[in-house]
Amino acid sequence: MTRTKTRMRQHEMSFRSWGGARRGAGRKPSGERARVSHDARPALAARHPVHVTTRVCAGLPNLRRDAARRAIERAISRAAERLGARLVHYSIQTTHLHFVVEAIDRRALSRAMQALSVRVARALNALWQRVGSVFADRFHARILRTPREVRNVLVYVLHNARHHGIHLVGVDPCSSGAWFDGWRQDIDAAARASPCARAASWLLRVGWRRHGLIDVADSPAK
Repeated sequence: MTRTKTRMRQHEMSFRSWGGARRGAGRKPSGERARVSHDARPALAARHPVHVTTRVCAGLPNLRRDAARRAIERAISRAAERLGARLVHYSIQTTHLHFVVEAIDRRALSRAMQALSVRVARALNALWQRVGSVFADRFHARILRTPREVRNVLVYVLHNARHHGIHLVGVDPCSSGAWFDGWRQDIDAAARASPCARAASWLLRVGWRRHGLIDVADSPAK
């Protein structure tokens, strides 16, 4: 009887050692950052703007160089108001892009960002004389539901270069700041037309202003 119980305990212990969650188990991150979740995106209402971030693959040239910036802006201009979405603001950083987008629903947002990503990738690959992937993963999206959230994101996007330690005097030339009409100070008007679409949602046109215009020298929260 004792020998039988011992065998049963050994069998149970051996079985449990192969089951359950283990430290380090599961899909590994891609590159230096974990992948964006591939769970279904939340429902999106047209009245809510979205903060979108998309990151390029490691090892690619700096996106803020003039030729790359111009290529990206041309792609934004061609995709600014298509497929039920509007690209209202943008910021180009060395390894990633920020957008403030309006879309009629979740599907329209996905289709518009996919189309924009294809345009940007083609333009940059032609510029860099290369082939292959440009974007590291699917885009990250955060829905903005309140005037305060929208204002905070506008500060973050338009001043994102400062967030990354880039010293600037005035408006970031690698952003839509030159066409932004919500600065507290007067700025010199951009000589060229904006590549972006005009905002249509109340939150992005009017609502955020209830918390005050944005200072050209503001710094985004870290």
